Amino acid sequence: MTETQTPVATRTRHTPDWLILSIACLAQFMVVLDVSIVNVALPSMQRDLHFSLSSAQWVVNAYVLTFAGFLLLGGRAADLFGRRRVYLFGMGVFVLASIGAGFAATGGQMVAVRAIQGIGGAVLSPTTLTIIVTTFQGSRLPKAIGAWSAVAGAGGAVGALLGGLLTGYVSWRWIFFINVPFGLAAGVGALLFLHELRNQDATNKLDVTGSVLVTGSLAALIYGVVRTTTVGWTSSTSLSWIVGGLIGLGAFLFWESRVASHPIMPFRIFHSRALSTANLAMFLVGGAFFAMWYFLTFYFQYILHYDAVRTGFAFLPMAIAIIVGAQLSSRILPRVGVRPLITVGTLLATGGFYWISLIEPTSSYWGNILVPSVTCAFAMGVLFPSLATAATSGVERTDAGLASGVLNTARQVGGSLALAILGTVAIDRTNTFSNPQSALALVAGYQRAFEISAIVTLIAFAVGQAVPRGVGRRATA
Repeated sequence: MTETQTPVATRTRHTPDWLILSIACLAQFMVVLDVSIVNVALPSMQRDLHFSLSSAQWVVNAYVLTFAGFLLLGGRAADLFGRRRVYLFGMGVFVLASIGAGFAATGGQMVAVRAIQGIGGAVLSPTTLTIIVTTFQGSRLPKAIGAWSAVAGAGGAVGALLGGLLTGYVSWRWIFFINVPFGLAAGVGALLFLHELRNQDATNKLDVTGSVLVTGSLAALIYGVVRTTTVGWTSSTSLSWIVGGLIGLGAFLFWESRVASHPIMPFRIFHSRALSTANLAMFLVGGAFFAMWYFLTFYFQYILHYDAVRTGFAFLPMAIAIIVGAQLSSRILPRVGVRPLITVGTLLATGGFYWISLIEPTSSYWGNILVPSVTCAFAMGVLFPSLATAATSGVERTDAGLASGVLNTARQVGGSLALAILGTVAIDRTNTFSNPQSALALVAGYQRAFEISAIVTLIAFAVGQAVPRGVGRRATA
């Protein structure tokens, strides 16, 4: 296949690599930030918009669901229509939806606008990794992916800090308005400095049917899981939604493999064992880490009685740990390859999650939470560059957007399902107590969620052993 792009010599002279990397990282930071920045504000938002505790999950899930469902479409769009054009389109949708979320007056409006915001993020996020993979080669690529991964991972913890400051000192509405200046800066930077690149030979057709199928099916599946908190797992209502979601996912797989002329997820890409394994591992660890931000936020505010600002600062050491882990991982990856780093990262995460599961209503931040949460965050920083490198190491540059979209989809779908399932399990555990509103009952639910997260990351460790030896090391030799 042929590509249209500005010659490398010209691009290097007029657009320094650090500037292209900044354009990509800023957008990825915004997209990830908008998952965690909402968590700290949820209690305030819940009061103002009259959400129940289980319904409040949909402020997060509406965003994550459409984000996950349309990531493949966004990744393919970057390959077909050009990385700059798709970047600007995604940024525009994301910023406009952020403004709408900031002005939302009801819970229904908030969920609807968050879903649109997720579509903008789904278009934007895989384009950022496409920009990096198509710009950096050789030994520069792991370092660039390391920076991208550090920003993506730290966005979760920084979002909690920023959300706490904005909610505590201004209003929770500013957690959405803050996207406007960032988005304008990123958009102007892309217009001025990002050169276009796309697969010139590709047919400009997108599999919208596939995107709708996978998004609708995931939404039905997760809605059914969340409904179990009020009607139980054996309820015909819950089972109908869950079974319908599974049937829809089956229809999506059939459509992609047998019907679609231009499938959003060509199964040929999974011929790469490194990509397939990396995506499964990302699905698992992504779910565990999503849940960590969510449950720690409620623990800080409902059990330790932190206000929003103090809750935000409680996440700051985790942001630093993610950055340190990602930078260390990206520097040693060319020498050791991805498999040893995946092994170390998943084992650290397993130990950290089990340690956090030992919390009690009387636990303290400094004595019982800081070290295990920083351990988990450091593990996240180690894992993300390794898994991103594994997922993109065996694909053609013209499929970079598709590969990055699949990887991001694995993380977001894992996160959305984990939040629904672990949230439901935690509530079920809490409801077994005579006083479900007591600190003892709430913490019992959090404990169960963290115990399951430890099991999930241990499974990810086993999956990671299937990554071919030398992946990453060979690519950068």
